[in-house]
Amino acid sequence: MCCSGRASRSCAWKVSSSGTPALRSAAYWAHVLSPLFAIWLYLLHRLAGPRIRWRAGFAYAGSVALVVAGLVALHSLDPRKWSVVGPQEGERYFAPSRAKTATGNFIPAQTLMLDTYCQECHADAYEGWFHSVHHFSSFNNPAYLFSVKETRAVALARDGDVKASRWCAGCHDPVPFFSGAFDDPDFDLENHPTAHAGITCTSCHSIVNVNSAVGNADYTIEEPVHYPFTFSTNRTLAYLNRQLIKAKPDFHKKTFLKPLHQTAEFCSTCHKVSIPQEVNHYKEWLRGQNSYDSFLLSGVSGHGARSFYYPEKAEANCNGCHMPLQPSRDFGAKFFHPTNQVLSIHNHFFPSANTALVHLRGQSNLVQRHADFLQGSLRLDIFGLKEDGTIDGQLTAPLRPAIPTLEPGRTYLLEVVLRTLRLGHQFSQGTADSNEIWVDARAVSAGRVVGRSGGLGPHGEVDPWAHFVNVYMLDKDGNRIDRRNPQDIFTPLYNNQINPGAAQVVHYRFTVPPDLAAPLTFDVKLQYRKFDTIFYNYFKAPGWTNGLPFQLTNDLPIVTIAADTFTFPVAGVDAPLPVQPEPAIPLWQRWNDYGIGLLLKGDKGSEKGELIQATQAFLEVEKLGRWDGPVNLARVSFKEGRLPRRRPRPPACRHHAGPRPALVGGVVQWPRQQAERLPRTGRPGVHQHPRRPGPRPPGARFRFQPGLRGPQRARSDPVRTGQAPARESFRRTLAPS
Repeated sequence: MCCSGRASRSCAWKVSSSGTPALRSAAYWAHVLSPLFAIWLYLLHRLAGPRIRWRAGFAYAGSVALVVAGLVALHSLDPRKWSVVGPQEGERYFAPSRAKTATGNFIPAQTLMLDTYCQECHADAYEGWFHSVHHFSSFNNPAYLFSVKETRAVALARDGDVKASRWCAGCHDPVPFFSGAFDDPDFDLENHPTAHAGITCTSCHSIVNVNSAVGNADYTIEEPVHYPFTFSTNRTLAYLNRQLIKAKPDFHKKTFLKPLHQTAEFCSTCHKVSIPQEVNHYKEWLRGQNSYDSFLLSGVSGHGARSFYYPEKAEANCNGCHMPLQPSRDFGAKFFHPTNQVLSIHNHFFPSANTALVHLRGQSNLVQRHADFLQGSLRLDIFGLKEDGTIDGQLTAPLRPAIPTLEPGRTYLLEVVLRTLRLGHQFSQGTADSNEIWVDARAVSAGRVVGRSGGLGPHGEVDPWAHFVNVYMLDKDGNRIDRRNPQDIFTPLYNNQINPGAAQVVHYRFTVPPDLAAPLTFDVKLQYRKFDTIFYNYFKAPGWTNGLPFQLTNDLPIVTIAADTFTFPVAGVDAPLPVQPEPAIPLWQRWNDYGIGLLLKGDKGSEKGELIQATQAFLEVEKLGRWDGPVNLARVSFKEGRLPRRRPRPPACRHHAGPRPALVGGVVQWPRQQAERLPRTGRPGVHQHPRRPGPRPPGARFRFQPGLRGPQRARSDPVRTGQAPARESFRRTLAPS
């Protein structure tokens, strides 16, 4: 059962005396020095009596030393194979999940369900995990239960078995999965002893290798070796087991806490997903959620070279945000920093964004913990106003200090900027197709609502014409993936996720009513709810399907992540305006965020964003003395395909203010004319780099070869050569079966 409140503190204090590192260190050195003290007393005793027989003593001591050295050597060896990919034979049990066991065989469920055993020494870690989404990842999660039931039913009808649903189980259902119960089509998803286990303590801490960063549970897990009497129900033997662990915890720590647990690659095994052909019978590979690559490519990780913003200090892994330190008296608590004199552990509650699950379990206090974690992750800025309601209209910005006066009957475009702040991955991540994130914009005058986008209907459904910050996923018939049905996923209609340290611009077109008697106030909010009303009715109202009237009102909590308000004076209306202080955002940053949002509007085909408007914004940034202006102007040119014909002079941004990435001023791409003037090396298609003597390494060639023309050039281009089989594969994919 769960330790909570006073009980949790009581559990923690039971191990406090042995859990303090200083006391453990004192006990350890007392243990080491006491034999030496005993030997010294023995020598004093013998010197006072008959003469010591040194030869016999040294022979005995040498024999003991050899035995001890042998035991130490054996103790240092571990027969288990860690950091090794499990055998391929296990694929017949676990594919299409990429998970493997160290032996290729199943692991007994009892071994993976030792959570209360862990609680005895790690009460605070257990308390956090018990209420976490990880604990409720399996069939104890009603939304997941509904989804996986359909996936198993579809797979059984289509394939004759439920093996396709293994793709889910490698991350969501490790206990029934690795114990072999999951493959049974008649497996009781609600009442089986393993059905409510979730991701247990042992499931995570028994992983011995991250096989790759491909995701889809690509890890190797072992059946851990325990101290004697771990599973004993005898109180005396159980007590002896605990004392053995506390007397020599190194083996226990080595077994359950490995360096891989401190890496982002460990999290990637389940927080990076691709949908294989076995699941949707479409492609061999289709991208799903991907928090890992998004993190690595961001400025937050310290690896991303294309970010618009960088934090003062990079995060080495996911734990920095999602497992913050918390004070604890657990046996494993320690001082994490030399200046930190508070015993701490990493928080195992994993605060993030799933406010739905804790709400469904009636834990309003935990809803607030997730809501608090979301605060400060984004900001919203009512930035500007464009005349005539068009994107090329006259822009008045930034609002505050500018306060333009609206003309009754005239149409305008309100420019709203969303910007990710402290996120290390895209917003939103995870189940981006079912996360309901939208902008609620309301125009009010004298208490009268004259315009609304993003309001709620009678059953809590969001205005379908609102601006959503999510992914709209489709099946092969063009229907929305609206019930977490991965077996039907084909392609996104749109993807409105925002990259870390990036921005998005939302345009609101409105006409000022001619009969206003007061100023016009815009109240704009970025709202978050875990599941929309359609999916809520799917998993909460048995038998309901989309198209029928809603049976239930969506009462899942709505969290306001960011908000902004602005009041416009109206011509002919004589009324005081409220005080509107300027936002606490640097002026250059407001312009830069606006430009980034315009630059990123559309990224494929003819959707090239609003580049003319982005250019104007970045020119303002440059005028304010920031290097971001010239750099982002170069990004605009690159997206337009406007590369200079000559090698540019050192960028002016080197003389601008503010810290900048080391790559500012580097050459992004050699223009063709410049490359054609490079000295030849005597080999076709190979050129010398002007700054490095000698030929370029083998294979490092330019995309084009200036000496070739017409059909000869086309035949030698590996990109064009590979197009024919690609076209044929595309035709086969679309051909009717």
